[in-house]
Amino acid sequence: MQGNDISLYCDLMEEIKRRITVIQFFSAKENATPYKATTIETMCLQLRKVLELIALGSLVANKKEFSKFNDKFEKMWNAKFILRDIKRVNPDYYPRPVTEKESEDPAIKNKLEDIRSGYLTPLRFVKVYEKCGAIMHADNPFGSKVDYSYYDKNIPIWVTEIMTLLNNHNIKLVNDENMYLVHMQEARDNKVHAYTFAPVK
Repeated sequence: MQGNDISLYCDLMEEIKRRITVIQFFSAKENATPYKATTIETMCLQLRKVLELIALGSLVANKKEFSKFNDKFEKMWNAKFILRDIKRVNPDYYPRPVTEKESEDPAIKNKLEDIRSGYLTPLRFVKVYEKCGAIMHADNPFGSKVDYSYYDKNIPIWVTEIMTLLNNHNIKLVNDENMYLVHMQEARDNKVHAYTFAPVK
């Protein structure tokens, strides 16, 4: 990624953090709307936008290669289809969640270990995206009713999975030897920071 792309990616991650904060705000009972259904619908709207921002982040990160067969970036919005198309260009398009641990090697400050579970996988991504979209419409009086208790139970789980996915994650690009590490928050300023690591030759 070039400098401008990294900056844009970090901006998208900052927007995700703001929207997660909104979801957490409405999750607190004292901040709920007078009508429970609208509280849940508001959180689902923010969740859907968060997923779209994750997809757009993958688009930004892979823009160079993706533009070789599709340059209509401004018309892309559906997260499910964005990820599907990017996967054709870069099979490793999806953020890879990692944890940092102190290295036993004095030449290496921290070592990265993959997080194996508890995060929003690509398969779960599509499911959550579709579930959050389904609740955006009014109930048809002749159809099935929305199970708000399902959303009430699962929204906190989805938020935790998203945060686990993004807190510390790697980005892998096509034809790029570098590794890109993203921290969603650092103690010095609570901002998103991205780091580029080049292979030692």
